Amino acid sequence: MTFDSQMIKELIRSRRSIFPSSYIEKEIPKEIIEEVLESANWAPTHKRTEPWRFKVMMGDSQRRIGEFMANWYKANVSEEKFSPIKFKKLTNNPQKAACLIAVCMKRDPDERLPEWEEISSVAMAVQNMYLTCTAHGIGSYWSSPKAALMADEFLGLQEGERCFGLFYMGYFEGDLPEGRRETAIGEKVEWVD
Repeated sequence: MTFDSQMIKELIRSRRSIFPSSYIEKEIPKEIIEEVLESANWAPTHKRTEPWRFKVMMGDSQRRIGEFMANWYKANVSEEKFSPIKFKKLTNNPQKAACLIAVCMKRDPDERLPEWEEISSVAMAVQNMYLTCTAHGIGSYWSSPKAALMADEFLGLQEGERCFGLFYMGYFEGDLPEGRRETAIGEKVEWVD
């Protein structure tokens, strides 16, 4: 089986983080959300540990996670460092998304491989999510505010599970921002004889 490599290159190069402030009020069909999650499930995984776990939030749960994060931030930052703008973003951004997914990991209970390999698998699952969203014209953004990383109880995480942030999804209007890389790949590669 062969695939159109040009199309795959275009998809990879078109992937962007699209932030919640750009989202419009338009529902994402459940079938597409399930497709995004199914794509995540096909990420590489050493010893087939499949460590990724996801908590899907829509509607009131988005409001509640926003309130949780904002309140956690307010309780855990000094008065001098407190930012009303950040507090407001933590409160409101989750509700701007059509769908919000907590990106979590369940560590292999036998710890048969280094933790970094499982974290890498989770990151590859998120890349699959990004690419599937891009293919559907859906903006997405992986955010990892400290407040979200501390939401174990809110998310109902089990022993051995950790949260690595929130994956925002939403339709947006306009063109994708132009992408760029600061240095060419040739400057980052050494061919070893």
